[in-house]
Amino acid sequence: MNSFDDLFGIDEAGETVTSVPLSELHTFKGHPFRVLDDEKMQETVESVKQYGVLMPGIVRPHPEGGYEVIAGHRRWRACELAGLTEMPVIIRELDNDTAVVLMVDTN
Repeated sequence: MNSFDDLFGIDEAGETVTSVPLSELHTFKGHPFRVLDDEKMQETVESVKQYGVLMPGIVRPHPEGGYEVIAGHRRWRACELAGLTEMPVIIRELDNDTAVVLMVDTN
């Protein structure tokens, strides 16, 4: 089986997928979508345990260190519940307006 990097190391836009410790992730301030620990989340957790995270999250550097999650809040929570310590992400430099648009478009 191919590694995650072999399959997803570089996306179509030439961005690199990297793994970031969950402890370095911060929620997007004012994130309007709620992540629930419901039956659907348990299905996501089981998928993450079996297959890993198939689609990386999108983050931006956080002003106080670490990264702010723009897209991938459910995957982040599923990683926590699955006992993982890292999550694959794409790091982008985004202003607030662009980050909000991307967050809404991906949800």
